[in-house]
Amino acid sequence: MRGVLLELYREARARLGDPVAAWAEVTSDPVKRRRHQSARGKGGLARVSWQEALEIAAAHVHTIAAHGPDRVAGFSPIPAMSMASHAVGARFMSLIGAPMPSFHDWYADLPVASPQVFGDQTDVPESGDWWDAAYLMLWGSNVPVTHTPDAHWMTEARYRGQKVVVVSPDHGDAAKFADEWLHPHPGADGALAMAMGHVILTEFFVRRQVPYFTDCMRRFTDLPFLVGLEERDGRWVPGKFVTAATLGLGEEDGNLLLAQYGVGRPDLPGAWATDYADAGRTYTHAWQEAITSVPAAAVERAREFADTAVRTRGRCMIVTGAGTNHWFHSDTVYRAFLTLLLLTGCQGVNGGGWAHYVGQEKVRPYTGWQQLQSAAVRVRPSRQTSGTPHWYLHTDQWRYDPHGADALAAPTGKGLFAGRHTADLVAQSMRLGWMPAAPAFRANPLDLGRAVRDSGHDPDEWAAAQLADGGWSSRARIRTIPPTGPGC
Repeated sequence: MRGVLLELYREARARLGDPVAAWAEVTSDPVKRRRHQSARGKGGLARVSWQEALEIAAAHVHTIAAHGPDRVAGFSPIPAMSMASHAVGARFMSLIGAPMPSFHDWYADLPVASPQVFGDQTDVPESGDWWDAAYLMLWGSNVPVTHTPDAHWMTEARYRGQKVVVVSPDHGDAAKFADEWLHPHPGADGALAMAMGHVILTEFFVRRQVPYFTDCMRRFTDLPFLVGLEERDGRWVPGKFVTAATLGLGEEDGNLLLAQYGVGRPDLPGAWATDYADAGRTYTHAWQEAITSVPAAAVERAREFADTAVRTRGRCMIVTGAGTNHWFHSDTVYRAFLTLLLLTGCQGVNGGGWAHYVGQEKVRPYTGWQQLQSAAVRVRPSRQTSGTPHWYLHTDQWRYDPHGADALAAPTGKGLFAGRHTADLVAQSMRLGWMPAAPAFRANPLDLGRAVRDSGHDPDEWAAAQLADGGWSSRARIRTIPPTGPGC
């Protein structure tokens, strides 16, 4: 324990005789508080007995009594690393009514493209499925180092004709096992993936159509859906999906994915690339070469990738890793990878699809483990919060964020976010119930619970009344309403 804090606590504990009172004094006295907080980061740790370590639970008791259980926040690495250690901490937090912030998003380890595209978190195949791939791309994943026990599935599959392409800025261990090594500039992977998508759309969807690809698109993706186009500032931007209710209203619609990839269609006007060597148009071979340094000819691997998918009915796989995840806007980079697989009917096929490095970090006995870690038989529901916005707000990071929310908005959201800060949007999402938040109110939830009980009112009705007149804006102002109903 920090020596300065331990010294202050022992003195107060001996004098007051009560652990909770001792902790309250140490943390509420401004001089003592400043003394032990200023010692952080300077070493000075001292050994304590188990009894003293356990007695520091007084910190939780004091915080809950004085401020509320939602002022205590817990954090743990992913449960797949250790189901027991994660569960015991999460269970403790749940039993005392404290929030448990999420983990993957806080240390930028969860590829958000997965829930964006699939609706779930990286539910990808086990490494044994690498063996079934006919064409394997290791994109930002150094398998021999980060998947050492599993690497044999990749190295051995080459003996049955599998082609291995490594995409990584550095010549890592994986590159020596590859048939080809493509080395884009760090963080430029999205440009290469978009150029490959440009090839696939041009040659397999516009110039000719492959029945296997079009069938997969129609049955398993939203690509055939029509999207309304709205005019804004003299430009057409994507609107909402066209439904039966909007048909016949004169809206323009088009196959937007082709436009996103800069692929022209004979039946639509516009300025499109004349050929792959046209460096002045987006997503061509030449365009990406100036950004990534990958030779233009290497983009032809997209044709090879798609041809293999046709011949094997989707047995092409992209193994991705943290190398492409820890970048700003990595969600769009990942979606460029995923689109290559979706266009070629590879997702959901043994030996095909997306294999992300966190895919095998699963809690197998999830049903029972979930009940244990959340203490569901005693407390429902457990408090959960989103880690990144939780710390963004509570550590005051938002005060040093100079960017307006509209700086990152899509064309469809520019007007909605104009003049607003990211913190404004986070707060709005919490108020509307889109995102969990803790603490939810300035008042101690224990005080609010007592006030509800004393009012004799239905909790929902009481809460609505408080919200209507701002009664929860401060602890000193908890409005009472006269009881109503039978027996009151």
